[in-house]
Amino acid sequence: MITDEPTRERGEARAADAAFHIERRGIDHVGESERWATPAGLFAMWAGAIVNFEILVYGAVLMSFGVDFAQAVVLIVVGNLTYVLLGATSLQGPDAGTSTFTINRAAYGPNGNRMMALFNWLTQVGFETEGIALIVLAGIALASKAGIDAGAPLKVALILLAAATQLVLPLLGHATIQKTLRVLTIPFVALFVVLAALTIHKARVDAYAHGASWQTVMAGLAFVIIVSGLGWTMNGNDYSRYIARDASRPAIVGWVVAGTAVPSILLMLLGATVATYVPNVGGNPVANFPRAFPGWFLVPFLAVSVLQLFAINSLDLYSSGLTLQALGLRVARWQAVLVDTVVACGLTAYAIFDSSFNTLLTEFVDCVIAWIGPWTAIFLVDWWLRRFRYVPSELQRTGRGLYWRTGGVHVPAVVAQVLGSVAAVMALATPFYLGPVSSATGGADFSVFAGMGVAAIAYYVLAARAVRREADVQEEILGLTGPARDR
Repeated sequence: MITDEPTRERGEARAADAAFHIERRGIDHVGESERWATPAGLFAMWAGAIVNFEILVYGAVLMSFGVDFAQAVVLIVVGNLTYVLLGATSLQGPDAGTSTFTINRAAYGPNGNRMMALFNWLTQVGFETEGIALIVLAGIALASKAGIDAGAPLKVALILLAAATQLVLPLLGHATIQKTLRVLTIPFVALFVVLAALTIHKARVDAYAHGASWQTVMAGLAFVIIVSGLGWTMNGNDYSRYIARDASRPAIVGWVVAGTAVPSILLMLLGATVATYVPNVGGNPVANFPRAFPGWFLVPFLAVSVLQLFAINSLDLYSSGLTLQALGLRVARWQAVLVDTVVACGLTAYAIFDSSFNTLLTEFVDCVIAWIGPWTAIFLVDWWLRRFRYVPSELQRTGRGLYWRTGGVHVPAVVAQVLGSVAAVMALATPFYLGPVSSATGGADFSVFAGMGVAAIAYYVLAARAVRREADVQEEILGLTGPARDR
């Protein structure tokens, strides 16, 4: 009897990530026959996430830093160029066939990676909390419009309902998220076109022409960078691992940047515009944004905004589940999603009952800056040193293997991470903390640049020779010789 073995394998593999079924795969390797996604598919998925109320809020919060509108425009454009970093950190998945913090074992070692996976998990849950908090605030606003008392019982009910609803897409998995976000892009874009038509003519740009100090501008730039491209770098490979190994790298980067930077720039500019005539719009964005447009638009605005927030949160919740597995928690992917949902639900309750949204967001961003910039730099330098490839089977090992090093820890990476994080903290400027570098420069925030620069240089100096030797071993294992070695 003759069977079509490759066809059968592809069918079984595709079923493992079939849309609207629970994805069975966690961080295990995605074989070549299982790679169904395309670079162009990343455009629709990321656009469906980025065309979002949350991004609008970031533009409004930026104005609260004290910059004028012209400065805000420059900061938004320059800061969003960092989506190139997201494109760059989406290139390893097709080669390695696994998630970001499984790939990260190559740079940090299997045990050293656990520390970084923990930082990433906390960050992902923080972003999830931010999204669910906005959803609950939208529900409170809708209830108030209907004449329903927004007391503690309603808030608790909304938190639980939002968390349970948020669970659906991440639980179903990668293919479902990609298909759903592609469909939702259209109503999302339509909503913001209407919002722009209703609000732009009210802008009071002249009231924001005072010009902030260069120190304030640097603080604003750090904020935009972390909530745009740099703040998504840890998610990239989680969504590119189903793309074929030989897919065009420029195409991957180009589609990612087109689906993220362009809509993000437009939405942040719209949020900044609204902030010129709606006071404190970033303090409670759901309550204050409706003051920018006629009352009839409130219900459709909040309803679509809630859907958008569920969409963007799905990416964080899906990635945080994979990160828990990379951390070493022996649970299935769907179980990890449940754990993350419970934790985010508890943190959302704190955000709703005990803190203002604006304060919570800025404090959270300051914490993220300390680790994510140095990590991104080390991750990319390591990939470059090993000639842009990995041994997929070795990445799946948590015991002794090619990437084991000293007790499962790649010491140069950990040292470079610590040095980069210290440099970031020393150059950080917030209303609550001023690092010595920032203090010496009159309050300027160089945290992102200091953290990434110090970490990249330190890792290269400490690890370059050893990692290049590992690259030679990788090529022997992969059987790369002659022209194949140079590809």
